[in-house]
Formats: sequence, C-alpha cells, structure tokens
Amino acid sequence: MELNTLWFILIGVLFTGFFVLEGFDYGVGILLRIIGKKDEERRLIINTIGPVWDANEVWLLTAGGAMFAAFPNWYATLFSGFYLALFLMLAALIVRGVAFEFRSKDADPRWRNLWDWAIAIGSFVPALLWGVAMSNIVRGVPIDAKMQYVGGFFNLLNPYALLGGVAGLGVFTLHGAIFLSLRTDGEIRQRAEALANRLWPVVLVVGAATVIASYFATDIFQRLGVNPGISALGAGAAFLVGGWFLRQGRFGWAFAMTTLTIALTVVTTFRGLYPRVMVSSLNPDWSLTVTNASSSPYTLQVMSIVALIFVPIVLLYQGWNYWVFRARLSGKSALKY
Repeated sequence: MELNTLWFILIGVLFTGFFVLEGFDYGVGILLRIIGKKDEERRLIINTIGPVWDANEVWLLTAGGAMFAAFPNWYATLFSGFYLALFLMLAALIVRGVAFEFRSKDADPRWRNLWDWAIAIGSFVPALLWGVAMSNIVRGVPIDAKMQYVGGFFNLLNPYALLGGVAGLGVFTLHGAIFLSLRTDGEIRQRAEALANRLWPVVLVVGAATVIASYFATDIFQRLGVNPGISALGAGAAFLVGGWFLRQGRFGWAFAMTTLTIALTVVTTFRGLYPRVMVSSLNPDWSLTVTNASSSPYTLQVMSIVALIFVPIVLLYQGWNYWVFRARLSGKSALKY
C-alpha cells in the first residue's frame, strides 16, 4: 500500500474517532437545557462529559494536523474554501469551551443561564456544520484547475448539504441522549431515555431522506456499485437494530449501535471519495486526489514513524480516561460552587 493511501485511511480513522466521541459530546451539550430543568441537573449533565470533552476534540486537531502534513493541497483548499463556515464552527467551539470553565464561577442564576445557553449553542452549531461540510465534500464544490475554491459561502448552503447537516445534528443528538441515559440516574436518566425513544424515528426519517438524496446529488452509489459494501449496509442495519434495543430498554447496546452507525457512515463516505479527497463540481478532472494533493514521500515516511510511536500512547491514555470515569452520576455528584 502506498503511503498516501495509508494516510488517507489514517485521516479517515481520526475523523471516525472524532465524530463518534465528539458526537455524543455535542449531543449532551445540545440537550443541556432540554433535559436539565434545574441548575443542579444541568451541572450534573455537564459533569458527564467534563473529564472527556476536551480530549475528544484532540481527534479533530490531530486529523487537521495530519491533513496539513500529509495532504497540504487538500488542507489549503478545504480551509480556504470553507473559511467562513469553519470560522463560525471555531467561534462556537471557543465559546463552548469557555462556557464549561466560566459557568460555575458565579452562583448568579443569570450568569449560569448565559453560559448554559453558550454550551447549547456552541454544541448545536458545529454539530450542524459538520454535516453540511461533509455533505459538500461528497457532493462536490467549485474547485478550478489550480486547486482553488472559486465559490462563495452560500454555495455551501445548498439543499443537499443542509439536509446532511440536519441528519448529522439528529444523529449526534440521539447519540448524546443515549449517552446521558448510561451516565446518569434518576429523573435525568428517565428524561434521556424517553427523549432517545422519541428522537429515533425522527432521525430515521431524516437519515433515509439523506440517503435517497445522496443517490441523486452525489456519485457515491455509482462508485460503490449495486452492493455498497459492509460499511454502508452495516450503518443502516446498526441504526435499525439500535432502535430495537431502545424499545427493549437496552441502552448500552443502543449506544453501541449508534456508535457503529456513525463510524460506518464515515467509513462509507471515505470509501466513496477515494482516491479523491475533494470533488470538483466544475470538472471531475480538477478534483483533489491522494496523489495530486499529497506531500513528498519522505514527509509521509517521517509522519508514519511518528504516528507509529505516539498514536498507541494516546489511545491507551484516552481509554484509561474513559475507564476511570465510567460510573453513573446521580444528584449527589453535582458540584456546587
């Protein structure tokens, strides 16, 4: 296997980890004011992701760094073309991160209410925009022969991309609701379980609409063929089985199924792109690929050695972190400042 193909796969793995882990993270933030009715309840909800939310974002930073080093032309075109959208996403993430730290610095209800809204909005915006961004990458954006994005911000707000954004938002919110059902107890757990059961059919409808729209708006189905492979079929099957587990009250298995759904959807997306990394809607020959967007072989060799050493260490640390903070939280666990 060539190194540029290997790094395309590794970046796909990093984005898969990011969407799975940050997905429930966003979902919890979105549901903060919906499930948390009182200040103490919202403090408890924040505590469920308190030890892990910043580590989850490291997956995105690592994916961005790997993209910059392994595929600089992909990085340059993506970040320049999606500049305003990514700026909005970054601003939301900054506000969200500040809110986690500032919320409990003052007991004034108005102060806490302000930062609770900041967490909710700061989670909603990136959850929506990631779906929009990934949909545009698959659908294709205006890229010229010089690998430059020649469209505007509103080119990204096409109906298909917005539908993909809503689908991603729905899946992340459902993922977060199920996560809360596993990490809390009492009334919060009951509300999370009830909401997850109500959300599932809505997400199913939006997700199905996105799959149908993908047939007409993208070339993924043509590239993958009549049999789209285990990843595509598995994503759909996992989501359906997850709904059955929800009805049975087996939320641990339901969380495993939403995790699998997100992971296999990302895998299918990258399979449909390869060997391209960004599709040009102006001319297919102008698309960025793992060949014309990659760094030199020497750069990829050095990166491979570094990744081989440090990635296992990071994975072990994050796994240990989740294991340490695996217990359910109850009302007594809410911190009072």
